[in-house]
Amino acid sequence: MTITIAVAGKGGTGKTTFSGLLVRYLRDRDAGNILAIDADPATNLHSVLGMPEPTSVGNIREETAEQVGRGQGVPSGMSKHDYFEYQVNMAVEEGNGFDLIAMGRPEGRGCYCAANNMLRVIIDQVAGGYDYVVMDNEAGLEHLSRRTTRDVDVMLIVSDPSMRGIVTAGRVLDLSHELKNVIGRTYLVVNRVQGELPPPIAAKAEELGLKLAGIIPADPLVPEFDGYGRPLIELPAESPAWQAAREIANQVLN
Repeated sequence: MTITIAVAGKGGTGKTTFSGLLVRYLRDRDAGNILAIDADPATNLHSVLGMPEPTSVGNIREETAEQVGRGQGVPSGMSKHDYFEYQVNMAVEEGNGFDLIAMGRPEGRGCYCAANNMLRVIIDQVAGGYDYVVMDNEAGLEHLSRRTTRDVDVMLIVSDPSMRGIVTAGRVLDLSHELKNVIGRTYLVVNRVQGELPPPIAAKAEELGLKLAGIIPADPLVPEFDGYGRPLIELPAESPAWQAAREIANQVLN
């Protein structure tokens, strides 16, 4: 049975970094086969994980749309669904103890509707072969509003320690309820906290029904690694950000 973990939140909160650290946590504890899904069109998860930029599902869709436009279609003897499934499987990149697939752009100049309708089914089929799936979602609410986020067991909403960030996290939670997405448990993670979480922020989170899984302190090693282009999955054991992320993962995944 696949356990799916979705990481959501507004842009700039560090959700991609947190997604990468979740992948590291699962890999380090030998949790089984792990698939990281980069569902953000910005496609930055690969750099956090120390991998080259992968071919995205969005690029596959665009290339196939161009083929169809030129009258080439799909290979003889294959249905569109089978062809896309084959192409998506080929786009899965092998990492050190995990695999990665990138969704890329949600649509483009040659929007190929048949492909868009198949994407969720195909991703579900790919993900079904793994013990754990960690999905780094698009910034904001787009994935939820388009209902392209697959059903998840745990959703972690990442926010910065600001009132606006917490309110946005509350909107993500509300929208997931409105759209009746199947989500087992939802938690809030507050990132880049200097010292203690300010009481008004904690009170607002409680008011909005956000269950706090933990805070991640501001860690100078994170911008240092970013500045030198080093993968954040390689943060040292003494890194406060890594220690906090590991503690949060221990709490919500066990």
